[in-house]
Amino acid sequence: MQQPHESPGTGAAPGRNGGAARVLVVDDDPTVAEVVSGYLDRAGYTVDRAGDGPEALARAAARWPDLVVLDLMLPGMDGLEVCRRIRGHGPVPVIMLTARGDEDDRILGLEVGADDYVTKPFSPRELVLRVESVLRRTRPATEARSLHAAGLAVDPAARRATRNGEELALTIREFDLLAFFLRHPGRAYAREELMREVWGWDFGDLSTVTVHVRRLRGKVEDDPARPRLIQTVWGVGYRFDSEPGGEAV
Repeated sequence: MQQPHESPGTGAAPGRNGGAARVLVVDDDPTVAEVVSGYLDRAGYTVDRAGDGPEALARAAARWPDLVVLDLMLPGMDGLEVCRRIRGHGPVPVIMLTARGDEDDRILGLEVGADDYVTKPFSPRELVLRVESVLRRTRPATEARSLHAAGLAVDPAARRATRNGEELALTIREFDLLAFFLRHPGRAYAREELMREVWGWDFGDLSTVTVHVRRLRGKVEDDPARPRLIQTVWGVGYRFDSEPGGEAV
């Protein structure tokens, strides 16, 4: 793991109750867990640690975290199963750590609901910045104006989205992407633009955008295999097409 000399940022995002956010670090490598926990602690977070899946589930049940940093490769119960079980008890942002270089493994983490991933070896400072970014996006938005289009409704302040009146189970990334599309109907955006404009990333794997678009289509399209709302613009990226007379307002 890279360990830069500069200190991590000091603008730690607050937790759901306004105090220091609680981050659960789950990694069976004591060195990785210690370094990551140290950087997060110095950045102002309250940190819990677990070395395997069962311990992670027990710690999460005892003190529900504001975010989980979760290693994919854990003994006994892998990170994917831990993610599924934690998410089964309630919504919580998850950043997946993986030592594998295979894109399929990273995509699989996103498919089970991870909000972000970092590939080992990584800079602990970068991880802290990712944690800050994810947590800030979980806070209620100051914008109260709701968005409506094509049977979809998004309430940014409540972080709530519905389709034809039924609530959608969206991850943080999916919610932000849907809200962005509803704010900007009819315009094509490159994946690089979506990474920057929606999530504030100036770097990262573009396949992340592809996965989130695919997951979002599965929740808002009548037929995800033949998307009508989130259109692929070949050679460019994606465009949200609202129904005739149903432009976002």
